[in-house]
Amino acid sequence: MIAAAVESVNRRGVRGMTLSDVTARLNRVPTGVIYYFKNKEELAAAAFMKAIARFDQLVAASETLPTVRERIAGLVRDYFAFCHDVALGNAEPIVVFNDVRALNMPAVNEAYVAMFRRTRSLLSGGQDLPRAHLNARTHLLLSQLFWIPAWLGAWRPEDYSRVADRVTRVLLDGMTASRGIWPNAARLTLETGAAEKARPSSELYLRAATQLINDEGYHGASVERISAKINVSKGAFYHHNETKDELVVACFQRTFDLMWLAVREAEAHRGSALQTLVAITSALLEHQMIGDAPLLRTSALTTVPESIRAGLIGELTRITVRFSSIVCDGMADGSVCPVDASVAAEMITAAVNAAAELHFWVPGIGADTVTDYYLKPLFAGLEHATPQV
Repeated sequence: MIAAAVESVNRRGVRGMTLSDVTARLNRVPTGVIYYFKNKEELAAAAFMKAIARFDQLVAASETLPTVRERIAGLVRDYFAFCHDVALGNAEPIVVFNDVRALNMPAVNEAYVAMFRRTRSLLSGGQDLPRAHLNARTHLLLSQLFWIPAWLGAWRPEDYSRVADRVTRVLLDGMTASRGIWPNAARLTLETGAAEKARPSSELYLRAATQLINDEGYHGASVERISAKINVSKGAFYHHNETKDELVVACFQRTFDLMWLAVREAEAHRGSALQTLVAITSALLEHQMIGDAPLLRTSALTTVPESIRAGLIGELTRITVRFSSIVCDGMADGSVCPVDASVAAEMITAAVNAAAELHFWVPGIGADTVTDYYLKPLFAGLEHATPQV
């Protein structure tokens, strides 16, 4: 039953999972599941608790290693080995953590926080970092691991250990060719378009839907909840929007437009490729921290209907490919050290995506501190990024 729930949650999210969907996968009637789990929330909680326990095992296996470098390398290696076993059918898949907060169940939240703290302990013993910096780096590390299933399908299972080495290299040593020197990147201003400014009422719907999807996934952002968030009726909603899916597509498209705008503006400054990458990501993260018109977390793509998912994933893929191209430019101009460009690009995308939840782990983080706390460890590496004094 839990395995069927994992499959359902990973395809439809917590809010989209139904007991009828789970029972259909098991060829049972709903009462056969209700005997063990009185509602879908209890079943989803069991799936998350099993995933947390499995991840705890991976962390525990690395805790005994003597250095931060060895512990992080061990965790990544073991996680990819687990993914390898899942791909070959030798281990059961676990639920992805994209929608864990949407469940809003205290026991699951407590277990997840305990897992976060245990993972954070792997980073202790190297630099003497303040708690806020440790939290930001732990969130970066976990977010990178949790994003891997989104792109690992491009590789064959026998190559997973090779990919693990490449992820580890970026995590620990970063991408900067000149270690210890942070690039002087351009500061960008991501202005919303004239069309958005001309339609303030439409912008309200975009912001409300984005915030709800970020917090509770596609199915958690119902028409009723979007309308209630901005204190309008369902009738008013449908006056401004043909359908919910039309609004969801618009939310994703606005996020993609902002990402492309950051790329174009950064490239216009004609700095090194590393300066371009840092300018892009800094602008996007600072925009997210301001919170006035947040970026949609792209991990929510896993729960949108299949009818609109393919086109949205295609657009995100094009953005990630552009990141990969800029990484290649950096290796050519000497500003980026030799890395796997496709892997590094996915890790940049993952970091931008995970910024939507950064404030939960680093309360008070803002546009003025996100680069120091979060971005530097990505580009300079967890072992080499030094916080500002």
